[in-house]
Amino acid sequence: MARAMFDYTKTVLERVSFDANLFCKELQKAVERLLPYEVEELRIWLGSLTLQKPELNQCLIYLKA
Repeated sequence: MARAMFDYTKTVLERVSFDANLFCKELQKAVERLLPYEVEELRIWLGSLTLQKPELNQCLIYLKA
């Protein structure tokens, strides 16, 4: 159960990755809701996702805060 929110977040981000604006909004919500170590895991996961979809790189600014 502990990983449920993290896994759900990844699923949502994958599903909205077709639209960079929507992706940015969901990523911002994810950063607010996840625990700090989960945000770090998300950063690693996003690294591989943005290699496949470079148009999402602009959204990574939400991880810097």
